[in-house]
Amino acid sequence: KYHKESAEMSIQIDSVRIKGFRGLENVELTLEKTTILTGMNNSGKTSFLKAIQLALGNRQFVSHDDFFIKESSTVDTIIVDLLIVPTNGDGERIETFSEDWEILFTTDRIQNDSDGKAFIPLRTTITFDVMKNIYHTEQYILQTWPKFKDNHINWYDLQNGTRRAFHFDEVLFFYVDAQRDILEDTKLRTSYLGKMLSKIEYSKEDVESIEKQISSLNEMAVSSSDVLSNIKTALNELDTAMDTNSEGIEVTPFTKKIRDLSKGLTIYYTDSQDSFSMEYHGMGTRSWSSLLTLKAFISYLSSNATKDGSVFYPILAIEEPEAHLHPNAQKMLYRQIDDIPGQKIISTHSPYIPGAAKLSEVRNFHKNGPVTCGMININNLTSEDRRKITRQVVNTRGELFFSKMIIFCEGETEEQGLPIFAHKYFNKTHVNLGVDFIGVGGVGNYLPFLYFAESLKIPWLIFSDAENTPDKNIIASVRKQLTECGTTKSESDCVVFLDEGNDYEKQLIKDGYQDEIKEAILSCDVYENEQHRLAKEPGRISEIKALDDDKLYDTITRNKTQYGPAISEIIVKQGRDIPPKVIELFEKVSTMLGITMGTE
Repeated sequence: KYHKESAEMSIQIDSVRIKGFRGLENVELTLEKTTILTGMNNSGKTSFLKAIQLALGNRQFVSHDDFFIKESSTVDTIIVDLLIVPTNGDGERIETFSEDWEILFTTDRIQNDSDGKAFIPLRTTITFDVMKNIYHTEQYILQTWPKFKDNHINWYDLQNGTRRAFHFDEVLFFYVDAQRDILEDTKLRTSYLGKMLSKIEYSKEDVESIEKQISSLNEMAVSSSDVLSNIKTALNELDTAMDTNSEGIEVTPFTKKIRDLSKGLTIYYTDSQDSFSMEYHGMGTRSWSSLLTLKAFISYLSSNATKDGSVFYPILAIEEPEAHLHPNAQKMLYRQIDDIPGQKIISTHSPYIPGAAKLSEVRNFHKNGPVTCGMININNLTSEDRRKITRQVVNTRGELFFSKMIIFCEGETEEQGLPIFAHKYFNKTHVNLGVDFIGVGGVGNYLPFLYFAESLKIPWLIFSDAENTPDKNIIASVRKQLTECGTTKSESDCVVFLDEGNDYEKQLIKDGYQDEIKEAILSCDVYENEQHRLAKEPGRISEIKALDDDKLYDTITRNKTQYGPAISEIIVKQGRDIPPKVIELFEKVSTMLGITMGTE
């Protein structure tokens, strides 16, 4: 037994490296005490959780399909490396493990880096034996933890070190998949709820008292019911038929023995009006209830560890905790999960969960070729930078966590009009493409969005105005923000500027779309009734057709949000070519995402 860890001393998985597992060819991810995994479907979030399960949990699910395939060639080995480090109660790394954890891990597993900080490097390898048709799992204690990218040696080519299995009852791994259901949990002894129910204990005095009360309830229920009384009387005739020394028949509507109480366990959820069994509730309530039973199970284990004076640290991999829950319920999930003891790694498709988390806790998976993982390094940001990213991006544009690509523009006109052109160009909606068009609300507002996308490794482009006046030099402003966001991309690779001196509306007029713009203006006019239309429309048509370019520009800029999408729709409807600058933008999209132009 070990002394209970102090609140200031704990452990944590600091880094995970994976090679050759499912779609993860070669990735590294650093983890926090609570880590949120975001990204599009099939980008690698579940595979990452399963890889940790390979190292710390059940490996029976492994099949040949789990080995990474590249160009019809399958890797022969899956490698998962974990770096465990000592931390304080806030999840911050400290120099040494507490004495209790050091005794548990043993000193031969613990290494020290050049700064004297302790760590434990663990490796799990899985190979397939073709002759025996079985999978071999081997585990090692590494001698060092090299850089992920090194010019001299790949991390996975490092010698395996000392072969030694690692499993610690005090460091338990829990995998919670998206298909959880409290109704299934009540039926399975192997579920977390089932395990707790199997450990119910009462004192001898409590057993006698409870069973006496149950017996009284059964007698009252039978004597008060003609149906049950008649059943009991009829069944007493068994004594005559069986010719035994039986003491008679008992009819027990309620379980007779306290050891059988859990077998008939029913959970009710009561609202302000009525009480219903869980089977009458939706999957949202049932799914979240299942997760809360795990929280109760971990509290139970933690309590036992406290009583025994032993250390205990759970690691939870939780898949889509928001499944089946409405948005307001999703907003509360992060705090409830964060309160669970131990380390939590959460994969999600909800914008509300990363929105409630700290910026430093979010890890984004992106797949456009090899899977990449991004994070926001808050150490490189001022408090004002962090506030802008949270307020302007995360809190209002949470869908960007799940974008395949983002196109930033200055205002709402482009944000509403460009998707219409994209549908024409690619023969797919921007939703099908996974491309989001985002108006940042002014030329000076690109930076928080750029830092967000660049840090999380989400491909991005800028479609920018090019006005250049003494008080408004847009080109210079965009270039300054490109430098500040830290991108290594060249301007020509990531920015499409309109012709110098033009904003979006001026560019459309310069490109010769006057007739389409005028038709769009007329299409937005509203008349009270048919009589009103017949009286006013002819004069309105003459008025709009007579507008010169300057007056036409003034008209559409007074109501950009109304006319912007209408102009794009009319251009597409009339069969006109898409504006040249928009085509230039979409060509970059095609190149970056490897997609081609559709046909009508």
